[in-house]
Amino acid sequence: MTTAAPPPVGRAARLRLRRSLQIATRGADLLDRQLHLLRAELADLRRAEAAARDEWEVRLREARTWLLRGLLLSGENALRTASRVSAADITVKWEDTLGVRHPGRSTVSPGTAATSDAAPGNTALVHARTAYGAAVAAAARYGAAATASRLVEVRMRTTLVRVRALRRHRIPRLQQNLAAVELALEQSEHEDAVRRRWAARRGGAGTGG
Repeated sequence: MTTAAPPPVGRAARLRLRRSLQIATRGADLLDRQLHLLRAELADLRRAEAAARDEWEVRLREARTWLLRGLLLSGENALRTASRVSAADITVKWEDTLGVRHPGRSTVSPGTAATSDAAPGNTALVHARTAYGAAVAAAARYGAAATASRLVEVRMRTTLVRVRALRRHRIPRLQQNLAAVELALEQSEHEDAVRRRWAARRGGAGTGG
């Protein structure tokens, strides 16, 4: 087990410790404010995530309902025609919030069917295709919102660790070292004053002889 090195002594050391303590305290205050803002932002993002999840679940249920109706009307063979569409294209715009880069608005270009393909066997399958397109768009919004929440939460936890390190370790250690240096300087100045008085008395006694 190793022991901590003793703090430096002297007026220059006291000045350095005071400056370091001031910087650490200011940094902790700034991180506290940032932590407060991150917590508020995370609460907003979690609400947005929950709303996006609810919307996705609703859209998905609607799509499944239309699909079931279409299959009941025309059979499973009709699904082959109805599902002949190209893949959807999703574009996500990235944003920056409190120094955290995260997904923002998403844009979905739904898949399209070739003009030469036959139309779905019934209107229920047409509605199902549209509903699944809406479900894909809702899923993209949900995914972006969930990812944004996780990224901001990671930054919030990192900031909390830094604040605790400053408040519980760095600042108390600097305060302790500064107190030790100030006590050593006070003792040194007291000893110097005693020596000066003693030298003055000796000098006065020698002059008088």
